[in-house]
Amino acid sequence: MKRSVVQGCCLWISGYVLAIYTELPWLTWMTSALLVAALVILYALRLPGRQQLGALLLVVIAYGYYQGTDQRNITALPLAQQQISPDGSEAMLLGRFASPVTLEGDRASFTLEAESVRFQDNTAFPLGGESVQVSLRLMEQAQQAIASGWRRGDAITLTGTLRSPSPARNFGGFDYRRYLRLHHTHWLLSAKGVDQAQVQPAAAHLSVVQLLRWNDELRAALSRRMDLIFPASQAGFMKSMLIGLTDDLDPDRFQQFSQLGLTHILAISGLNIAVFLGVCIWILRRFKVTKETYLLICMGLLPFYVLVTGASPSIVRAGLMSMIALYAARRGGMKEVLHILAVAAWAMLVWDPYFLLDVSFQLSFLVTLGLILGVQRVTVLLTPYLTSPTLRNTLAITLVSQSVSFPVSIYYFNQFSLLSWIANAVLVPVISMIVFPAGLVALALGLVYIPLGQRIGQLITWLNQAIFWITDQLQQIPHLTMIWPSPSMPWICFYYGFLVMIYLLWQRSYLHSKDEIPIILEVSTRKSTQGMPIKLSLLLAISGFLILLWMGYSPNRFQRTGLVQFIDVGQGDAILIRTPYGRQLLIDGGGTLTFRKPGDDWKIRKDPYEVGRKLLVPLLKKRGIQRLDLLVLTHEDADHSGGLQAVIEQIPVKQFLFNGTFKESSSMTTFFSTLVQKEVPLLPAQVENWIDIDPVTKLQVIYPLETNPTMIEVVKEQNARSVVFLLEMEGTRWLFTGDMEKESEAAVLDYLRDHPALVDSSNSAAKISSSNNKIDVLKVAHHGSKTSTTSEWLTYWKPAVAVISVGAMNTYGHPSPEITDRLVNENVAIYRTDRMGEVQMEVRKSGIFTRMKLWK
Repeated sequence: MKRSVVQGCCLWISGYVLAIYTELPWLTWMTSALLVAALVILYALRLPGRQQLGALLLVVIAYGYYQGTDQRNITALPLAQQQISPDGSEAMLLGRFASPVTLEGDRASFTLEAESVRFQDNTAFPLGGESVQVSLRLMEQAQQAIASGWRRGDAITLTGTLRSPSPARNFGGFDYRRYLRLHHTHWLLSAKGVDQAQVQPAAAHLSVVQLLRWNDELRAALSRRMDLIFPASQAGFMKSMLIGLTDDLDPDRFQQFSQLGLTHILAISGLNIAVFLGVCIWILRRFKVTKETYLLICMGLLPFYVLVTGASPSIVRAGLMSMIALYAARRGGMKEVLHILAVAAWAMLVWDPYFLLDVSFQLSFLVTLGLILGVQRVTVLLTPYLTSPTLRNTLAITLVSQSVSFPVSIYYFNQFSLLSWIANAVLVPVISMIVFPAGLVALALGLVYIPLGQRIGQLITWLNQAIFWITDQLQQIPHLTMIWPSPSMPWICFYYGFLVMIYLLWQRSYLHSKDEIPIILEVSTRKSTQGMPIKLSLLLAISGFLILLWMGYSPNRFQRTGLVQFIDVGQGDAILIRTPYGRQLLIDGGGTLTFRKPGDDWKIRKDPYEVGRKLLVPLLKKRGIQRLDLLVLTHEDADHSGGLQAVIEQIPVKQFLFNGTFKESSSMTTFFSTLVQKEVPLLPAQVENWIDIDPVTKLQVIYPLETNPTMIEVVKEQNARSVVFLLEMEGTRWLFTGDMEKESEAAVLDYLRDHPALVDSSNSAAKISSSNNKIDVLKVAHHGSKTSTTSEWLTYWKPAVAVISVGAMNTYGHPSPEITDRLVNENVAIYRTDRMGEVQMEVRKSGIFTRMKLWK
């Protein structure tokens, strides 16, 4: 029976995986229901071959169940009303709060359970409780208090702009539309000011909503009490660990733990459940409570604890497993942990098939499965190498958990610290066995008497400071954080296949060596020949595994094509270039423009959206950019430089090319200080000889026109000082212009008329002609503004293709119709990131091949 449940769960997951990657429209809930009936009949009649046929039916049933769920995950709006413009449509929603209100600076966000929607043309449609994600901009500080008084279940009428979530605008980028759809949400509503909302408090009556409302209030009360118990610098850390609240967690601390592979410490999981149950059972046994009674009490407390800690997939998994285990222990029945894990996974996947796509669910179950199957076995295999049982067990846990979680971790987070093993081995026991239980005690005592909780909290604070000091020191060790591109599914399958193979061969080698332990006076040739194939097979398996890792770390190592990627960073520039020989160049890094007036400090968000940290760096890591051979900053305006601070903090840079000026600001001061601290060579752009990037790629700066600059000039207006350069790659020519203006264009043209050899990479005066001016691709200056890209500029360069990097729905009117018309009149093909998303151009020997993320 136990084996059947485990096999059934695996078959169910297989059906889901097939449904994710394929599509059979005729397989729906109805089909699955009929097949369930057929499955019951098959086993009721005990027909021959029922096991094989039953396994196939179960896979098909799971396929239909997932696909039926996915087919019904659609909006209730009629198709005609779904064609809302990207700018959105004004609408009024009637519904109820389906989540607590999250306040951050001048923004209040929450989920609305909408009953109906009414548009400006007075047409109204029922939505039947459909979820809508709401972002409400607060216009003055007093509105924070009003929004904080709204509660889950309150009725609300809200007027704002309704629009569809944006899909991924870059290849491999975060797909917000898909993310919300997996949470059964299809619309966003943005509004300004609390006066757009009419809220009616919900009447108090016993219901699921009321229970969740009480749970929200309890979590908020616990959060406030923890603010009193722990110092401000550590309250967010303890909230994340004890009750799953991450709103106040320091983003820099989270980033540090992420780089060291310690983020699981900040998430409520099975370890927290185990400690919580251990504390509860210890207390109940001290009060002489019988085993049957305290097991029953713990079963009742677990759902409460799961809700209070946020009910994430990992905590739900641990809670379900623990409740099943407690019930089995009380009844004296099912005790096999693997069976319990299968039941918990099956229950969660039936409840919500989309759990299978949740990284928390994947890591939680995968690591738990690895610990169940692997720790005891690996501990035995480590016996010849370690005599201490504690060390063997600790090493086995670390080895198994890190090995099992590695492919999933690099698939989603694209980094792995070589210090992760030691960081987990040293810090996890301290945090889980001391900090977490002591934190629970401090919180419990603080609820009764705050000064008593503060005393325990002070002891925890000292220990946390020591932990943070250790993580700070580990993070400062250079070159130990590896950046991995997201692996393919076949690579992941081969990875786990090699792991299983290595374990089996290691086990055979161990058993073989164990048979040779007795002292043998006579050398046996037969035994030595038996031992060699096992060891040789193990060596070959390990070698194959290492080759697989090497291929996964740099999958494009032998690819001899160039790739120019115009990344969509909104209203800004960010261009990533991979040359045919694997050199990586980044031109600008986008940025987030912010405008603050005196007295607007209350609007500042703790974790605001920042292009470099939220978009550019994750994208570079996902593409496996382990270092940048050349970083070019065309000029220092925020929409080109803002995202680069995060880049240089997390990705090694070999050289930095800039315009030789400095724009006074705190951000640029920090940026250049970081470059100097990391000993990155600073190269002021100057007109000189062509720079060789690789055997088939060269770069020529053509502006600024200064040669051998010796002084760094302070310049506030940076557009006219943009670095402009020509790039030749595999016989193609590209011109990158930053935000240069008409005057700069005229100066460049005048200079080139006098120095035509500058743009000729052959350095042969005999070959210089007007045809040498022609380029294949022009990066249009200043996002298509009419302050540049003159007719004379286009006539001189004769581009075949123009790319405009510009933000969708920008408020500047970019690109100017005057510029696009001018390009069309010159027969130049136009690519725009606002309409097409990221534009990628692959350079092969046969020409340039283009693809666009959003263009169909």
